[in-house]
Amino acid sequence: MLYTIAFILGAIILYSIYVYFSQKKAVKPLSQEEFIKGYRKAQLIDVREPNEFEGGHILGARNIPLTQLKNRSKEIRQDKPVYLYCQSGMRSGRAAQTLYKKGYRDIYHLEGGFKKWTGKVKSK
Repeated sequence: MLYTIAFILGAIILYSIYVYFSQKKAVKPLSQEEFIKGYRKAQLIDVREPNEFEGGHILGARNIPLTQLKNRSKEIRQDKPVYLYCQSGMRSGRAAQTLYKKGYRDIYHLEGGFKKWTGKVKSK
């Protein structure tokens, strides 16, 4: 029993380390100031669900939820920078990994996500 728990904990720790380093390779986190400097020249993608997006989003963002990203990645150009954000930064990190596996290389995400955003917002 103790070996099983130790094995499971070890597997969780190794997986967490793997995710951390693969995200670090796939995406560059940006502060809000850095994000603002570049997102107008890039493709700004909100990876939250549609109801979250409608509740408020960064002006100029397109909504491609993480749950639909694999099927909709062709909507995102590979020759232009991709700026991602979600509510807290977790989903945008996973979205970056997905895009990286599909050949995208110029990927950035908003540190702290939309909940820390103080710039212009649009809501429906």
